[in-house]
Amino acid sequence: MSAAREQAEVVACFVVSEAQWRSHDVGDRRLAFLNRCVQALAVELAQLGIPLRILHVPWFRDVPEALIALLRREQCAHLHFNAEYPLNELNRDRAVARRCSREAIGWTRHHGSVVHAPGSLTTGSGGAYSVFTPFRNRWLAALAPGMLDPLPVPGAQASGPAAVSVDWPLNVEDDCAEDWPGGERQAQRRLHDFLDAHAGDYGEQRDYPGVSGTSRLSAYLSVGALSPRQCLHALTRREPIEESSFATELIWREFYRHVVVAFPHVCRGEAFHRQYDSVRWEHAPDQLAAWQAGETGYPLVDAGMRQLRTTGWMHNRLRMVTAMFLSKHLLIDWREGERYFMQQLVDGDFAANNGGWQWSASTGTDAAPYFRIFNPASQGQRFDAKGVFTRQWVPELAAVPDKWLFEPWKAGGVTGYPSPVVEHAFARQRAIERFRGVGDAGTAGNKRA
Repeated sequence: MSAAREQAEVVACFVVSEAQWRSHDVGDRRLAFLNRCVQALAVELAQLGIPLRILHVPWFRDVPEALIALLRREQCAHLHFNAEYPLNELNRDRAVARRCSREAIGWTRHHGSVVHAPGSLTTGSGGAYSVFTPFRNRWLAALAPGMLDPLPVPGAQASGPAAVSVDWPLNVEDDCAEDWPGGERQAQRRLHDFLDAHAGDYGEQRDYPGVSGTSRLSAYLSVGALSPRQCLHALTRREPIEESSFATELIWREFYRHVVVAFPHVCRGEAFHRQYDSVRWEHAPDQLAAWQAGETGYPLVDAGMRQLRTTGWMHNRLRMVTAMFLSKHLLIDWREGERYFMQQLVDGDFAANNGGWQWSASTGTDAAPYFRIFNPASQGQRFDAKGVFTRQWVPELAAVPDKWLFEPWKAGGVTGYPSPVVEHAFARQRAIERFRGVGDAGTAGNKRA
């Protein structure tokens, strides 16, 4: 918006593609949060005299025609748009650019959700990075003076304040509005509150779900209400980026965006390392349902899944624990979990979600080795030793002593709480044998199209 406003007076547009989004498993919580952010954006733009138009175009394939019609109607000579990187979104944007060129309409693509555009960072041999640490090092080395400076607020238009009229076409369930208010101002408030309170101890606190040590900025970053540049610019006033665990998490987020562009097969439901598409997964609908409901008999897993189901968000440590439990303990195809997370998460983001699931399932870039399998009881004892988080979400265990909290079956079980759906030692050995025996690259279902 800032770049467009430097050229001329502008009209803003947001495209709603519900059918396409639903085919990508985007859930109601994310769509409701997106609505709140768009509504807040409309108010801020109206104060600058910039009207916001909503285009309801169910499928990406129909976006170019609808945009050209809007550009003609508004008598616009140039289109500015912010890039998205999963394959379908890239193809949509390419089609828009081609159509603009045919119609003699200028266009500019911006990269507001990353610091370094995908393709701009390459290895010594000219290829894309598939391991995080070298990518991080290259990312840091490529920072130039002023690169993290925030863009100025667009100048007010001569026409004066505009009317606010946002016709949001989606009717979705909204059960997380209180926890996730929409808009950049809310995002900025949350960012600075986090940095003031936790920037210094983030590296030590972020793994403990019972502690308020994470930023809770992921939803705002996922919809573009907040940019990584804004986060990093604010961070530099407090500590060097090179030494910041928070900055490293933001770079991880960017790494996965580079991955989906350089290796588009991951957008088609395929494992990054294609040989793992031949893993023989278990068909266990009852165990999948128990995992989704937080009824596996493993307290930390169940606490995380209940937090997700109730709030639309899950602590990052628990995303790894629950994902690895599904893909390793239950040997259920990681794509089932990837899909369920996208349906539930208010911060559902394809690149980050896919990257996290493939890391946990040992099928992705820089993944955990297939023989690394979290013991959910040990994870609870390490990261929630006093059970503050676990007892909050699994109240059936409120009276269980700390000693037995994460292995209640050793104390004879707890009335009203299930026995483990699978035994850890058996599950671990089964997963190792199954992964060790994978054959050549194959193909997988559950394509993202």
